[in-house]
Parts: sequence; structure tokens; C-alpha cells
Amino acid sequence: MSPTTRNLKAFVFDAYGTLFDVSSIRERCDHFFPGMGAQIAEMWRVKQLEYSWLGSLMARYRNFWEITEAALRFACRALKLALTDEIRSDLMQNYHHLNLYPEVTKALAALSERFPLAILSNGTLDMLQQATRNSHIDKYFKDIYSVEDLAIFKPAPRVYHMAVDALDLPAKEIGFVSSNAWDAAGAKSFGLHVFWINRFQRPEEELGFPPDHTIQTLDEIVGLMK
Repeated sequence: MSPTTRNLKAFVFDAYGTLFDVSSIRERCDHFFPGMGAQIAEMWRVKQLEYSWLGSLMARYRNFWEITEAALRFACRALKLALTDEIRSDLMQNYHHLNLYPEVTKALAALSERFPLAILSNGTLDMLQQATRNSHIDKYFKDIYSVEDLAIFKPAPRVYHMAVDALDLPAKEIGFVSSNAWDAAGAKSFGLHVFWINRFQRPEEELGFPPDHTIQTLDEIVGLMK
């Protein structure tokens, strides 16, 4: 264990893009719209995040399920695709069955033997509970913290404060794990000890709050904590 990690007492994980591969939904999109799956999935995710940020800035909260559905409708309209109620319902339900990244289960199992683990996500509690149960990782988590209790989205500081309050630990003693660079920057700005999973070798955001650790996969954290 390195000097920079020895004081950590708990780990908190982002969900979408960190544990769950949101791009895996493109296969189902492709089922309904052959050859368009990748474009739909990418635009859907971009608008989902954009709507969460805009809603926070406008102080007009809609929960993440509603935002996700609105983003899907926009993506299909922008791509001139006919989104029937049946297709919309099917694609939305796939958010309860997203694929995990390959190393996630093993890494969570190892970390949960030594630390309390939790999820801190923009997702609704129902979305997160269903996704973790369906992927069989719910047993590794002490708790799930959803922004719906605050009616504001990451990277608002109040969201990260939920982890501090719930775990009753100083921010610097909580390891926060996210593959979303904007989320990592928000958590670091708040004062958490941040692990950014840079799975796709993207440049670091120029926001002035670099992560404490930049890694490529979740299981690297297990090695850092030995």
C-alpha cells in the first residue's frame, strides 16, 4: 500500500461507465435499428449527461430515468428513426441489464473483503438496485446513494457530501472511483481521494482538479491497496 492510499477507509463508486458499460446497449439498439446501434447509443449517452447538467443549472430537476428516456427520444428524432412505445420501453428496460466491465466483479469481491463499498450515482435508487441485482454485484455494497434524494446531479458538491455524511468519514479518507473525467474532477474538487479509470486513454480534463490516481481498469485499485 502506497503512502497516498494507506489512510483510505472506504470506497465509493460511480455506476454508469464505471461499473456498467453503457455502450453495451448499442447491441439492443442495433436489433431494432440495424446499422444504427452505435450512433444511437453514443448520442443517447451524450444527451443523457447534457440534460442532467442543464437541469441542475436551470434548477429544474427530473430524475435520471425520465432524463434517460428524454435523451433516447431526442437521439431517435435526431437520427430520423421511428421510436415506437414498444421499442422505447424495451430499450429503457435494458438500463436494468447493462453489461459489467470484465474485471468489475473480481475487483469488487477483493475490495469488499477489506473496505466498505458504496455506489454514488445520478441514477435513481430503483435503477441502481435493479442493475446491481441483475448483474449479481449487489452483495458487495454496503449502500447505494442516489442523487434523487437531493434533486440535483453530479458534479454538484452536495452530491459528493452524501458519501461523507453516510460513511461518517472525512472526504480524504474516502476513495472515489469513476471513469467519467468530469465526475472525477468534481469529486476531487470536493476533496475526495480520486481514482480515475481512463479505460480509453483519453486526455485529462482541463478543470484544475487532477485525480490522485489514473488507472485503466478497476482491478488496478486492488494492487494499489496491497
